[in-house]
Amino acid sequence: MKTLGTWLLIFGVGSSVLNLIGMEFRLLFWIDSWGPEAGWAIRAGMAVVGALLLFVGRITQGDAAAA
Repeated sequence: MKTLGTWLLIFGVGSSVLNLIGMEFRLLFWIDSWGPEAGWAIRAGMAVVGALLLFVGRITQGDAAAA
């Protein structure tokens, strides 16, 4: 879960930064096909879900180490 969260966070934030300078990851070129607002919503969603998964993964890993 922690690894997936890391990748989602990287792609969400990275895609946002690249979009601001007029570029995009090749894997995520389809994001703006529904319009710029939907594209930004998808990018933000990826970053938020990634951060949540990373956070939950760290808590879960910490609980497993304590047991």
